[in-house]
Amino acid sequence: MSKSVMSWEDIIYLADFLQASGEGRVSLLGGEPTLHPEFTDILLYFMDRGLSVTVFTSGIMSHAVLNRINKHISGNPDRRVTFVCNLNNPEQTDALEEEKEKIRNFLSALGKWTMAGFNIYRTDFELGFLFDMIGRYGLKKSLRLGIAHPIPGSDNRFIRVGEIKAIIERIYSYKSDFQKSGISPHFDCGFPLCRVTDEQLGWFARNAGHVSFKCLPAIDITPDMQVYCCFPLSHLKRKTIFDFNSFKEITDYYAKLQDRIRRVLPGIYEECHDCVHRHGGRCAGGGVCQLLKKLADESPEILSFIANELDETCCSL
Repeated sequence: MSKSVMSWEDIIYLADFLQASGEGRVSLLGGEPTLHPEFTDILLYFMDRGLSVTVFTSGIMSHAVLNRINKHISGNPDRRVTFVCNLNNPEQTDALEEEKEKIRNFLSALGKWTMAGFNIYRTDFELGFLFDMIGRYGLKKSLRLGIAHPIPGSDNRFIRVGEIKAIIERIYSYKSDFQKSGISPHFDCGFPLCRVTDEQLGWFARNAGHVSFKCLPAIDITPDMQVYCCFPLSHLKRKTIFDFNSFKEITDYYAKLQDRIRRVLPGIYEECHDCVHRHGGRCAGGGVCQLLKKLADESPEILSFIANELDETCCSL
């Protein structure tokens, strides 16, 4: 039976593992990480170990947890911590008033340590409310934008490959709002370079500072110390952290698995096969989860072939 929360023994092991690997950062995710009964102590422990911490949160937490975090963070302004709070448009989503109030309380208390995040799962999304919230609560002048990805084996809501260009165009339509507010857009994985015009690319690069169109392993570690490539690929060849000697070994392992998948399907578009940007390493040709979804839709039987291929790769790594 898998554990629902990480034990202190494993937290200490993980801190040792990351430091021995030369890693300077750790991210705390969930579910909702602040639901861990000892969340604040864990946060402070990682920071005391010299690690920069990013906490991905909904902002919905009890007054007791919020007050404890605020007490320790506000009293130590040099603390290396960032909260990424995923915010939803209140006019496009249903939320209880109690939850909205808790989010407002969180942003009021910890806004200066918080970056707003927005997960795009529909083409008619609005960003105006985010500029308002970032300004009102004094959040970091950055907006993390991601697209909802397919989760193989799950019937989740996600952005289709054919919708990506429209998503990029809609983000670009807010360029004047970004410029007026001084807010920089930051792009998560899954945006292919070929669907961005030269004009859009120039603006994104100038205002975001760095724009990447790659798909690299974003390693997740579960409470029972299993590791996997990233959340959408959480069922793809899970291992245990104790199988590896360093964090680099983990990322190399899953990078090789991704390469094997891309040998079967190089990219999410037909033109990815001969794309100079893909061959030059400037674009991944879409995310691996998008590739697996495309394969499942077009040729379900090939997924079993890929599984066998990956089994052989596991044995040879």
